[in-house]
Amino acid sequence: MCGLMAFFAANGDAARRVDAIAAGMSCQTHRGPDELGTWHDDHAAFGFNRLSIIDIEGSAQPLRWGPPEHPDRYVMVFNGEIYNYLPLRAELAEQYGAVFATHGDGEAILAGYHHLGPDVVTRLRGMFAFAIWDTVEATAFIARDHFGIKPLYVAELTDGIAFASEAKSLRTLTEQPAAIDTDALQHFLVLQYVPEPATMDTHIRKLESGCRVTIKIGDGSPATPVFDRYFHPTFAPTPVAGDAGRSDLYRGIAKAMTESVTAHMQADVPVGSFLSGGIDSTAIAAIARRVNPDLLTFTTGFAREGFSEIDIAAESARALGVEHIVYTVSEEELTATLPLILWYLDDPVADPALVPLYFVAREARKHVKVALSGEGADELFGGYNIYREPTSLKWMTSLPSPLRRGLAAVGRALPGGMRGKDMLRRGAMDLEERYYGNARIFREEELTELLRTYSPKVSLTDVTGPVYAQSAGWDPIARMQHIDLFTWLRGDILVKADKMTMANSLEVRTPFLDKEIFELARTIGPREKIGRGTSKLALRAALADIVPPHVLHRRKLGFPVPIRHYLAGDSYEWARSIITSAETDEFLDASVALRLLDDHRKGVADHSRRIWTVLVFMLWYSIFVTGTVRPEVPQPHGDVRP
Repeated sequence: MCGLMAFFAANGDAARRVDAIAAGMSCQTHRGPDELGTWHDDHAAFGFNRLSIIDIEGSAQPLRWGPPEHPDRYVMVFNGEIYNYLPLRAELAEQYGAVFATHGDGEAILAGYHHLGPDVVTRLRGMFAFAIWDTVEATAFIARDHFGIKPLYVAELTDGIAFASEAKSLRTLTEQPAAIDTDALQHFLVLQYVPEPATMDTHIRKLESGCRVTIKIGDGSPATPVFDRYFHPTFAPTPVAGDAGRSDLYRGIAKAMTESVTAHMQADVPVGSFLSGGIDSTAIAAIARRVNPDLLTFTTGFAREGFSEIDIAAESARALGVEHIVYTVSEEELTATLPLILWYLDDPVADPALVPLYFVAREARKHVKVALSGEGADELFGGYNIYREPTSLKWMTSLPSPLRRGLAAVGRALPGGMRGKDMLRRGAMDLEERYYGNARIFREEELTELLRTYSPKVSLTDVTGPVYAQSAGWDPIARMQHIDLFTWLRGDILVKADKMTMANSLEVRTPFLDKEIFELARTIGPREKIGRGTSKLALRAALADIVPPHVLHRRKLGFPVPIRHYLAGDSYEWARSIITSAETDEFLDASVALRLLDDHRKGVADHSRRIWTVLVFMLWYSIFVTGTVRPEVPQPHGDVRP
């Protein structure tokens, strides 16, 4: 596990970028405080920070490997963990005679690339972002894992192309502050994150989840990257044949989850588990407890009723027989730490749950180096309440279009806030129009007032249209899950999981986001996802003998944050000072933001999520564009060995 940088020069002068890479790596020392360094030849330069999880001799980076005739042919920097590396190594040794100098997972990637080519990524089970340099063919190969668990940013420069685990590191190469992508800003104000492959900075993009890049260098031509997608997730429900078929499905899910959690616990350091009040994290902790009876679990919350799952998590910990550690976040900590959190994030994400996740990760890092977490269960097994919408709207969506439009007109005539108004509006739309993910912060008519750079030509269908095109003919729930894999999951959920844990030099592992789990989940039909007033039906049934009864059918809160109360109370002046001091007038109308804040304080309407989204962008802008806010970044955990 590490932070990485890779630069591939078009002109054969990679050496001149080494100092900038070293400076870039100093920005992400928190990703790997145990070892750091750089490497280069004429065409490639690498930087790395390593967080040692599996302590294997010879695993230092960059990793070198090659066949007997060229023993150092390949050079790699690698961020992640490969959970099936042992059987893959055995297969490569048996079928191709591959010889390994270490017992680590990195060599399995390199030997696999040598013998299988770029398709090696389809064989990897785990989370990863890596860059390989083939010194013989003068070819670079870069890839990111199937779901986007590990990040990878890209910057195309005049003298080559660069990749890094963090955007802030790439700015040591671009040599300029962030420049606002106004389309990305418009999407952010609706979604609360910037959808891939964009970032808020026009100079930097992301390598999308499930994608790879090949770059031929050194033949006198520019370093032109060839991008392609290797992972094409599809949902193909298989009918369940009666009670026997359901039982087989439930046993299969329980078995797959047990195998995945066990695989994700491979480490030579202590592994803990986050524990909220929901079924996902509780199931992971329950299975992990079977592997390690001394498992530590961690949760967080706020000292306000209704905004904490501490009591439920503690009850679960007692039922599981694990030691449980709690951290309670104060309002003062939330406001004081937000700038630092945004520095770690690189790109603005306005999900308030980032804050408690940062603090629970900080607490966990005092005890463990690895933590298991439940991300991905909702997307794979049908857990979000919004997935019920196709059923609740069926009476309307099945009507002829003219009648639907007529009902929508009735809805528009109803007073704002009246029950049923939004349902009539949404029922008049096709799924492709109404669903683009879990978050809806600012509506179109609100954007025109706030956003000075608003463009009617920018549409969320630009993001979701190509994804929907792949799912034509699927059932509506599967189509919504598919959209979430490419939007909400990789844009919000996995960003906050990676960034907030790595901020504390803690590796997070997500057993639900496993290739084998997905292959099973993709076959589950809609009746085994949503029904009887609940969600994730098949998963709940499969885990009935694993999860304590008080959790099994409980709706989780996650890590709720009481910003609605804070922004109307003691944090009002804090928010007002950010709005009035931020130099964002080119993009946002501060008077509109102040009106939202004042109306929220007066109780006219709950504008807390809109205000929070504005505050996050303004603080991010002050950190990465104007430099007027400079968070004090703490020294990372671990001993740095240069």
